[in-house]
Order: sequence, then C-alpha cells, then structure tokens
Amino acid sequence: MQYDVPEYEGNLRKFMLKVPEVIYRASGIKIFGKKIRSLVFTTDVCIIRNVNADAVIAIYPFTPQPVITQAILLTADKPVFCGVGGGLTTGKRVVNVASHAEFQGAMGVVVNAPTTNDIIAELHDSLDIPIVVTVVSENDDIEGRIKAGAAIFNVSGGQKTVEIVRKIREKYPKLPIIATGGPTDDTIAATIEAGANAITWTPPSSSEILGKIMDQYRESAANNMELKLFH
Repeated sequence: MQYDVPEYEGNLRKFMLKVPEVIYRASGIKIFGKKIRSLVFTTDVCIIRNVNADAVIAIYPFTPQPVITQAILLTADKPVFCGVGGGLTTGKRVVNVASHAEFQGAMGVVVNAPTTNDIIAELHDSLDIPIVVTVVSENDDIEGRIKAGAAIFNVSGGQKTVEIVRKIREKYPKLPIIATGGPTDDTIAATIEAGANAITWTPPSSSEILGKIMDQYRESAANNMELKLFH
C-alpha cells in the first residue's frame, strides 16, 4: 500500500529551489546509510541552505583551500562531496586537502579527470570516505581507477554523458555512477536510463533568482501605483 508523504514547508521557507522530480527515478547510492539521488552542483552557501537536493557536490575552478571547504561544511544542512583537485592541484597537496576535508566532515572527495592512479591509490590508503573520480571521456582508464581505489565515478562528458554512462554501465553493472543530467527532464531521464545512480543538478545562480524577484517587486509596485491613481 502506498501512502502520501506528509510535508512541512513553513511560511518563510516555501520559496526554495527544488531539484527536478524526474531525478527521483534514479536508484540512488547509499553512503554511510544515507541514500543519495540528487546532488546540487554549487559552492554558494545561500543556494545550499535553500535547496532540497540530497547532497552537495562542491567543485570550483581554483586551487582547493581548506577554509572554503570549512565554510561550506559549516553552513550545509546536507552531506557534502568536496573537490580536492587533481588537475591544476596535484601530488601530495591533493592528499592533504582530501584528508582535511574528511576531518571536517565531508561525505566524500571528488578528484578531477587528470588525477593519476597513483594519487587515487594514496587517497584510498589515507581516507575512509569514498573517492569520487571524474570521468570526461569514454577513453578514461576506468579499470585502472577501480584498481587504484576509486569508489564512485562522476561522469561529466557534456553531450556525450549519456553515451559514456551507458558504456561504463554495460561493462560494470554494479559500479556506482553519478552523472550530470543536462538541462531538461528528458536529458535527465535519458541519463538515468543509461545507468546513472545519482544526478548532479546545476541550479540557477543567486543573481538570476534575485533578478526574477526584483522583476516581481517592480511589477507589484507598478500595479500598486495604478491602483492609487485610479482610487
């Protein structure tokens, strides 16, 4: 028997971002007893505190810094997967940043596609949280990364994401896969059908959201002015 799920939103938090419903078709990945289906791709703490995603994937285009990780983990009300480098940032620094992220409470660490298998092996020896390895091409060394200690793969292949996910899933039926879902419900559904267990979702930026709110304020102010003029 199916039951309706009770929901409480409050008065002030009704206005929040919600991930596309189609993501709930995904099987999810259970990590430390928590099932993760949706991950919001952002480092904006305002977004993180006002979105219903199951987890956060916090990757940014600069050298990873523990103070940034600390700020995100301090404000997040959900599990966080922290980017720890592997591209511009390499070597022992990746291991140090990852260890610091684990000590601060990260649920997992994410390394970039150029990360060597040797570094993944060092991370595996040092950490108890899962190592998430980014995949950008069907030619990436999936087998080598698994042997090195990768626990989860994060497929971000642009327009080829669905194809890459499908090829990985065909060869590794039980491998945990996170993937970017694309811009529409149809692309998300296709990614899940190809074999993704969880989906990363890119939310609108704070400036985009604020712009829409300001438009509504202006429209409301104009309407109020018309009412005052005619009454």
